[in-house]
Amino acid sequence: MKIIVPIKQVPETSNVKMDEKTGTMIREGIESIINPLDLYAIEEAIRLKEQFCGDVTVISMGPGKAIEAIKEAIAMGCDNGILLSDRKFAGSDTWVTSYVLSQCIKKIGNFDLILCGERATDGDTAQVGPGIASFLDLPISTFTSEIVRVEKDSIQVKRLVEGGYELLDMKLPAVLTVVKEISNPRLPTLKGKLKAKEIKIPIWGPQIINAQDDCLGLNGSPTRVVKIFTQKISREGEKLIVKDEDGLNKAIDKIMNYLISKDII
Repeated sequence: MKIIVPIKQVPETSNVKMDEKTGTMIREGIESIINPLDLYAIEEAIRLKEQFCGDVTVISMGPGKAIEAIKEAIAMGCDNGILLSDRKFAGSDTWVTSYVLSQCIKKIGNFDLILCGERATDGDTAQVGPGIASFLDLPISTFTSEIVRVEKDSIQVKRLVEGGYELLDMKLPAVLTVVKEISNPRLPTLKGKLKAKEIKIPIWGPQIINAQDDCLGLNGSPTRVVKIFTQKISREGEKLIVKDEDGLNKAIDKIMNYLISKDII
């Protein structure tokens, strides 16, 4: 069974800064980690590999330091990885990201399953997994909480929906986006770390994956950030200072009158 897991390197801190001119995230100087929700996709891919044999390929689109995320996934138990990195990819929105990842997957070819985290914590859109499925014209199960059964040409999954769960029977190859319920991510092993240290991660640009230049980067992204600003919350209030019993009674009367005027009591 050949499984592909797209992952993303995201800022570890929740204090994310945005470039007000370009509308893109400022990543320089911020420590990065594997997107936490991608860890569940990695774990489920490794479990399937252990159960049915095969291999797991991790792909990531980002700057050169994203190789660290790929190597961490390999240290967990994945077999190999590919980094998609080029200046032409800078500023890509979810549409372009889905396009680039799908072109990479086409180049890899001969796969059975694509496992994605439900969403990335820095963008919170949950659009890339469905976008990949759309570009590749594959069936998709979103919010997948359990893989019930895997057969030669089909898979049955349980997915989380508003009213509970539903069972889907899908033909392979297919795309799954997974939620935390599906697994508990393992830690990297010493053997895995040694393998990750030695392995060479290929870096693919747009030419290798046959990506069209007009579909890349900020210029190829249909999403436009019109304006970025920090919301300012101003609260106006009156401070009542009580120095004696008479002042206390006046303060209580003032508070009660205010509550009555606002129909609170």
